[in-house]
Amino acid sequence: MIVVRSPLRISLGGGGTDLPSYYRDHSGFLIAAAIDKYVYITLHQTFVDELIIKYSKLERVKSVDDVEHPIIREALNHIGVSAPYLEISSMADIPAGTGLGSSGSFTTALLKALHTLKKNLIHPKELAEQACHIELNLLNEPIGKQDQYIAAYGGITCFNFNKNDQVEAWPLKIDQETLFNLEDNLLLFFTGYSRSASHILKEQDVKSKGKDKDMTENLHFIKELGLKSQEALESGNLNEFGDLMNVHWERKKQRSSNMSNDRINEWYELAIKNGAVGGKMIGAGGGGFLMFYADDKAKLRHVMRQAGLQEVRFRFDFAGTQVIAQS
Repeated sequence: MIVVRSPLRISLGGGGTDLPSYYRDHSGFLIAAAIDKYVYITLHQTFVDELIIKYSKLERVKSVDDVEHPIIREALNHIGVSAPYLEISSMADIPAGTGLGSSGSFTTALLKALHTLKKNLIHPKELAEQACHIELNLLNEPIGKQDQYIAAYGGITCFNFNKNDQVEAWPLKIDQETLFNLEDNLLLFFTGYSRSASHILKEQDVKSKGKDKDMTENLHFIKELGLKSQEALESGNLNEFGDLMNVHWERKKQRSSNMSNDRINEWYELAIKNGAVGGKMIGAGGGGFLMFYADDKAKLRHVMRQAGLQEVRFRFDFAGTQVIAQS
């Protein structure tokens, strides 16, 4: 039995500049933080001459090529696990399609479990690269690279996405007091909507590939906001960071008409008037979680609860993708 967990994530600045259609021309930068909400993968060797796969569906197949789940099929082929007598199960603390990077977390957890089964040691950088290869290159998903990298590394991490596809990662240089204050004053609220990140990001991807001027300038601006967010966080100026979140959200909405809707906008305005310094929709947009930096947590929690939004409390995760049980 092998059990692996991989953290979900929140973006703290620069999100959207991690798509190859942008960074291969201009390079990208963002800050992401892993949180203590996880995707779990369990591998169990059985005595049954089948490959049993449990997720939202149940698959029982004789060969890897018969597996319907695309990520699982490609991961098994990539690692070279071809024999039956294996059961793969997945669970998650938060549903997919809610903007917390669950697909990247799923892929890194699965690859880590399969490498553990094969007794391979793998560095977080290589783990993230393999996850990106499967999702972006083999499955042609129009997504970015931040989810796989922050899931593999954990922590609050800065990433440079270079034009040559290489990714540089380093920890945000944040002092302990600022870290605790950031953790305490960032609040997540579930909107009740889920959506496909690929569907929303495809519009950005197509426009970037087509050298759309407005999209390119928007992402240039977002990258600068990411760098300013890094500076604000490292200097301990959390109110400035909150203000930058607000600017980020306004620019992010310009990238797609599907980024928000009237109800989300109403909740956002309600939060800003009741204790939030700034905030944004986490992930590709269109649903999932609203995140706010608050200077009055009690007031914000009260009005959001009255509006019917459920809060998900969290702490940061500094371990990344890891094996938590093996027997």
